[in-house]
Amino acid sequence: MPKIVDVIKYEGDNSTFVWKHPCEDFNTNTQLIVHESQEAIFFMNGLALDLFGPGRYTLETQNIPLVRNFVNLPTDGVSAFHCEVYFINKTEQMALRWGTDSKVQYVEPTYRFPLSIGASGEMSLAVDDSRKLLVKLVGTENSLDRQQLTAYFRSILMTKVKTYIAQTMRANAINIFEIDEQLEKFSEDIKEKLIPDFLDYGIALKRFNVTTVVKPDGDVQYERFKELHFRQYADIAEARLHQQTEVIAAQTAAQKVVIDSQAQATKRQQEGYTYQQERGFDVAQDAARNEGTGQFTNMGIGLGMMSGIGSTIGASVNSAVTDAFSGADPATQNRFCDQCGAELTPGAAFCDNCGAPQNTLGICAKCGFKFIKPGKFCPKCGAKREG
Repeated sequence: MPKIVDVIKYEGDNSTFVWKHPCEDFNTNTQLIVHESQEAIFFMNGLALDLFGPGRYTLETQNIPLVRNFVNLPTDGVSAFHCEVYFINKTEQMALRWGTDSKVQYVEPTYRFPLSIGASGEMSLAVDDSRKLLVKLVGTENSLDRQQLTAYFRSILMTKVKTYIAQTMRANAINIFEIDEQLEKFSEDIKEKLIPDFLDYGIALKRFNVTTVVKPDGDVQYERFKELHFRQYADIAEARLHQQTEVIAAQTAAQKVVIDSQAQATKRQQEGYTYQQERGFDVAQDAARNEGTGQFTNMGIGLGMMSGIGSTIGASVNSAVTDAFSGADPATQNRFCDQCGAELTPGAAFCDNCGAPQNTLGICAKCGFKFIKPGKFCPKCGAKREG
């Protein structure tokens, strides 16, 4: 009598975590096929016995050592033995949605006011311990898919996640108005807390992302603190902008001074005088404008500074200074006879003492120097004074 050979293989889809093969009575020499990223577990009398990884197996007593301890299989017939086979899909199941079913109550760590928020996101799971998953979660069910697994863990998520959200925000002092900037770290911290809760059921939490934090928009207290928070940031931004503007203005002014200095230096070089000569000319001009008390002191300073200007500018400037400091009107100032040196009557054309005709302007006919005291020769050019 020929032997009957059955083939046991996975016939579910990729979204299923656990699938039980419908056949429960196997003949000896039955073929078991386990695909990549799968495991198969044999159950007998309600006990999880042998576990098979990817590959092709002939089900004989030599290949099922734990089953062999429970039943004495014939070696030359087609006698059947009663077992159950569960296939475990170990691929990572992604994009599983989660969300809190009620608000999380906690005290905002920055402004210290009570706050209620909600959260939602996605996670991905994979089987870590097939035997533990079957024993603690599946039991006698024929299958376990994504939706059922999420439903099983919903109560865990609702209890644990809300607690972990409050703990994480308090421990890291996360400002509710800045939480969107820290969602990546926030998600990672909560995931680390959830991992042991899932491993207890043989499930590995591969990814856990908080994608949305539901804030209490419209709440009077929340809106008041929100306005305060963003006003503080606006003041800081304005102060920084003002500081940057002042720095730019100072840099611009410094650059202008450098440019003006370079332009002035170029001008002096082209016109053939030095900075010292230019300053001396400025002082001479200021001294020439002064009148009254202190004019002779100023004249001395001006003329001293003038001495370094040079022959080209000096002659005309000295004349201007002399004119300025002579001060008095030629018609009323004291004059002296060019011939005998006697003091003349103001406005006189002839000397009262010797009768000699006088230079009514009191100016050297040769160089234009204005006489200020008696003498026979011009102190400027040495020419004899004309009578």
